[in-house]
Amino acid sequence: MRDAAFEKLGGGVLARLVILSNRLALPGEKSARAGGLAVGLRDALARRGGLWLGWSGETTEGPAGEPRLLSAGKVTYAAVDINAADYREFYIGYANGALWPLFHHRPGLSLYRRAAFEGYLRVNSWFAQSLKPLLLPDDLIWVHDYHFIPLATELRKLAVANRIGFFLHIPFPAPELFVTLPEHKRLAADLLAYDLTGLQTAADVRRLQRYFIEEASGQALADDRIEALGQKGRIAAFPIGIDAERFARIAEKAMVRPETVRLRDSLANRSLVIGVDRLDYSKGLANRLEAFQELLARWPEHRSRVTLLQIAPVSRGEVAQYRALRREVEGLAGRVNGKFAEADWTPVRYLNKSFPRNVLAGYLRLARVGFVTPTRDGMNLVAKEYVAAQDPADPGVLVLSRFAGAADELTGALIVNPYDIDELAGALHLALTMPADQRLARWRALMEVVTRNTIKTWRASFLQALESSLAPDLPPPALEVGNGRRKLIQDSAMSSSK
Repeated sequence: MRDAAFEKLGGGVLARLVILSNRLALPGEKSARAGGLAVGLRDALARRGGLWLGWSGETTEGPAGEPRLLSAGKVTYAAVDINAADYREFYIGYANGALWPLFHHRPGLSLYRRAAFEGYLRVNSWFAQSLKPLLLPDDLIWVHDYHFIPLATELRKLAVANRIGFFLHIPFPAPELFVTLPEHKRLAADLLAYDLTGLQTAADVRRLQRYFIEEASGQALADDRIEALGQKGRIAAFPIGIDAERFARIAEKAMVRPETVRLRDSLANRSLVIGVDRLDYSKGLANRLEAFQELLARWPEHRSRVTLLQIAPVSRGEVAQYRALRREVEGLAGRVNGKFAEADWTPVRYLNKSFPRNVLAGYLRLARVGFVTPTRDGMNLVAKEYVAAQDPADPGVLVLSRFAGAADELTGALIVNPYDIDELAGALHLALTMPADQRLARWRALMEVVTRNTIKTWRASFLQALESSLAPDLPPPALEVGNGRRKLIQDSAMSSSK
């Protein structure tokens, strides 16, 4: 397989992979998103042998203890607790209070506090200290997402000489927005501390390159490398994908599941438009509901013939902005239903809950239209899952925001501006009335993309690029056994190689 070939070193030996992420995907854990990115990373760990370090989901009022280790086959999972006060500053205060809105081009919602930034650094330092005793000299370290931008800097302070890569799953902002962050130069330097920084799209890469050149007097070098702020690093695009063939099989099997059958029967031969998103202001939910209302107002022939199912699990409910968003979206859904509903038809079904992946796949397959209209998104895998879920004999139509990273690849979708309500409504009308031959031609082009650019090719291409990067000029990490954690990992690695 192509990804297997990518994941080999010069001597044909796979380096052990170490993954660090905010949340830990433990084996057997049930999740609405299980089987997507989590399974893709687990597959890489199972192939190479490895370690996954992440937050346990638990906080403590006192000092955080050492990671709790769980081994499953060739993989060791290390769960880290976080002090409750540090968690509030790191996660709520800085990662999601300052970085998330700014990176999604919503600077008015970004709230910077120095105390939150200091908590962000403390937690990154703690994760680095927790990880170092678990490392082996040739481990390949892969850090994920905006929670851990400073992690490589913290590891280098501890003389960790391993190759370290970083992947940002969310979009990178325009430099004109990034500079509004008081610590922008510090974070930019942190990104160059990685041997490789991966972004979702070429546009994200251009924005980060522009920052280094225009704001940090940097210069572009060969092979996607940048020199700035006294450092050199490589920046490249690695668009993330899904396991399209696996998801297609799941969707086909889901058609006989009782949940899918109940939804199909309840529609009474009406067309289904589906949206699946976390309840977040970056997803464009309010505009989506306004557009559906405009569809019904402008084209009365769709009344009582189409239903919008919007699935939007609540996230970050402790944040005031998200509570306000929930009230707004619920009010809009109620307004559409109040204006257009009939005794036997509710135009909008709005659900604040998640569904298992095998149930969601059936819902996506049933839908005549996939309505994916974020105002800004790193990639948006729901768009790709919608394509993979379709019936090859009678596929639906994807309506996709131009501001989702997926729009760069999925050009066969109906690409829309999510801020233009009239355009959104018109795209819905076009999708609902599109002849079968046009739907089929568009879907075939989309399916070719999602089956070519998969989660496996994304993973393999990133790791190949990281392995080919130059190792930092640092002394090798000390191999002290310390509290015995290193011995546990060494023993595990030795036994798995026999």
